[in-house]
Amino acid sequence: MHARSPWVEIGRIGAPYGLAGWVHVSSYTDPPEALLEYREWRLARANGAAQTLRLLEGRTHGARLVARFEGVADRDAAAGLTGSRVEVEREALPPAGERQYYRADLIGCAVRNTEGRELGTVAYFVDAPAGAVMVVEERGGQPASPERRAGREHWVLADPTHLLEVDLSARQILVDWPAEL
Repeated sequence: MHARSPWVEIGRIGAPYGLAGWVHVSSYTDPPEALLEYREWRLARANGAAQTLRLLEGRTHGARLVARFEGVADRDAAAGLTGSRVEVEREALPPAGERQYYRADLIGCAVRNTEGRELGTVAYFVDAPAGAVMVVEERGGQPASPERRAGREHWVLADPTHLLEVDLSARQILVDWPAEL
């Protein structure tokens, strides 16, 4: 069974905004502004380092958010946060609604399509203009056919039209997505 992390990623820090320590923020919450309700953000970096910062203020700015944190007073300090995952404690999150899932809970789930083809496992998500995309990596080993090579990725739109069934206890997802895309 997949161990659930006590932390859930709900956004990502982008580039600095202005000179006074503000940063762009991509929010994974619905609505996006709901991210600003959390006053303490754990910022986790790819190298495993993490720090908790207190949100001083934030607002919408175009399709994203901008935010400013205690102790981050200039553009250089803001630039040091770029690429950090915004995480909050799982206990602080509201329960997911019907047919709603936290991305963190889908990572590592096996994915198969309606034709019965195993596509691989959910590796990560990408935010695209059409919405969130679930990146499914094929498992190692022999390709299913000569034209399919091992290590291939399937980019599946993560919306109810394509995510037909999610069984978190079995760690499996059924998608309406062709294997050859």
